[in-house]
Amino acid sequence: MIRKFNIAVVGATGAVGNEVLRVLEERDFPVGELRLLASERSEGNFLEFRGEEILVEKLTRDSFQGVDIVLFSAGGATSLEFCPAAVDAGAVCIDNSSAWRMNPEVPLVVPEVNPRDIAMFRNKGIIANPNGSTIQMVMVLKPLHDFSPIRRVVVSTYQAVSGSGRKAIDELRIQSGELLNGRPVEAGVYPHQIAFNCLPQVDSFLENGYTREEMELVHETRKIIGDQGLGVTATAVRVPVFYGHSESVNIETTDKISVARARELLAAAPGIHVDDDVNNAIYPIPVEAAGQDEIFVGRIREDETVANGLNLWVVADNLRKGAALNAVQIAEVLVKEYL
Repeated sequence: MIRKFNIAVVGATGAVGNEVLRVLEERDFPVGELRLLASERSEGNFLEFRGEEILVEKLTRDSFQGVDIVLFSAGGATSLEFCPAAVDAGAVCIDNSSAWRMNPEVPLVVPEVNPRDIAMFRNKGIIANPNGSTIQMVMVLKPLHDFSPIRRVVVSTYQAVSGSGRKAIDELRIQSGELLNGRPVEAGVYPHQIAFNCLPQVDSFLENGYTREEMELVHETRKIIGDQGLGVTATAVRVPVFYGHSESVNIETTDKISVARARELLAAAPGIHVDDDVNNAIYPIPVEAAGQDEIFVGRIREDETVANGLNLWVVADNLRKGAALNAVQIAEVLVKEYL
């Protein structure tokens, strides 16, 4: 008989929380009791799971009794406040916020890249889910890094508005409609109009001139790959796309990796799909990645300015592998190997 686990989803009514429920159902995760938790604003709503309407409850410190795993998707402040309460109640937390990612006692995990780090959950009862942009990049870096250590990474991200939640999705939709009808628009979620525009700002700026998002890409990549000396520099851009983050990734390796060998390494890696036939206009695009679990990579070509350089174009659904799917995959390893 298959053992079932009691699961709580914090932030269940948000964009990522909804996707977590969908992924749990699609992957037939062994859910016993499912507890849906959210803020007071969403209390009393119902969400469907496996054909059943489940009541959304208000999140409190007493919400976790009898729960085995808590999937958090409600922001850093919520995670900092409620993860310890969940752990005290006997649950393991998988947190999708940035709150715990750089804590040295908390594993930061992409199951295809560093699954053994999951064992570190015993330190604090928490496993951190990386930034979505980091996830799709390290998925591509890992097989190349294993073949020839990467010395430097230059990445520019082109991030969908769904990375900012439901309000941002609505803002792009409304602004697009208003502008197409010749009416002025107001910016709410972002500092400027996002429709038909690009904003070279994802999250707030730091003293070094980079944004928090950009520095998360730097620090998280080093932690997951396990190389604090890895050179990483990033520019993060918000673009008027609903779903699917895109990245232009330039790497410099210790030894040369030919384009053909890079394609072979990536095609053989779990969770990666190579779309790279430029003569037939085949390359990854976000509208085709939306709703898909794989990381798509194409435009693989040599960087002719350095001896051992490659350029790659990487696209993924930021709500799937970039958030919900990765968290559920962590839970799958957790129940199979540790609980």
